[in-house]
Amino acid sequence: MDHRTRILIVDDDPEIAALVSEFLFQYGFQVIAVGDGKAMREALAAGAFDLVILDLMLPGEDGLSLCRYLRDATQLPIIMLTAMDSETDRVVGLEMGADDYIAKPFSARELLARVKAVLRRGIPRRHGEGEDGTKIAPAKEMLEFSGWRLDVGLRQLRSADGVLVELTSGEFDLLHAFLLNPQRILNRDQLLDLARGRVSGPFDRTIDVQVGRLRRKLEIDPKKPELIKTVRGGGYMLAAEVRGQR
Repeated sequence: MDHRTRILIVDDDPEIAALVSEFLFQYGFQVIAVGDGKAMREALAAGAFDLVILDLMLPGEDGLSLCRYLRDATQLPIIMLTAMDSETDRVVGLEMGADDYIAKPFSARELLARVKAVLRRGIPRRHGEGEDGTKIAPAKEMLEFSGWRLDVGLRQLRSADGVLVELTSGEFDLLHAFLLNPQRILNRDQLLDLARGRVSGPFDRTIDVQVGRLRRKLEIDPKKPELIKTVRGGGYMLAAEVRGQR
C-alpha cells in the first residue's frame, strides 16, 4: 500500500483508536486519530486525507451528523464503525453517503480488508469477465445510457445537458456494475460482490440503500423507477440500453 495514503480515524475510545492506528501503520498507512467532530474538522483543515474511519457513537456531535458533513464538504470515502445490533444506524449512514461499514467488535484484519477495498474503488478495474459472466470495464471507457454519460476513468456522471452529478464511490461502483451488465437481473449478492468486493450478510441492506440513492439522482420519479427496476424475488436490473466509447 502506498506509504502516502493517509487515514483519519474519528473515535472517542482511545484504546480502539490506538490499536487500529498501530495496526494500519504496520501496513504502510499514515494514520491520525481524533476523538470528536471539532478535532476532525481541525485535522481536515490541516492536511489532506484519503479515507475517514468514523465511529457513529461520539460525544457531542454524533457520527451521523459528521457523516453528513463529510459528504457535503468532501469526496472522501467513509467507513463507519457501528454497534453490532444497530442496523438502523447503518442504513441511515449509508443513506447519508458512507461507503461501507463495519460492526463492533471487529477484527483488525477485517477492517484492513475493508479499507483496502474502499481505496481500490478509486483505481480503474482491469478489463475482463467474472466467473459468472458479469463484466468489468477498461479504465478509459465512456458509458452512455438514456442521455446520461459515465466517464469511468474520471469516475464522473453527467446528465444529458452536461451537468455533473456527484456520486459517492459506492454509488459509482454500483452504477458501473449495472452499466456493464444492462438488462440482466443481478441479485444482491452479485451486486455487492461487483460493487463492494464482499458478500452480504443475512440482513445486509447496503445494496437496497445504494439503489435508492441512485434512483433519486437518475430517475424522473424515484418512486416509479424506469431505469433501475426491482425484480421481485430476483434483485435489480438496469432497463436501459448502454453504449460504450473508448
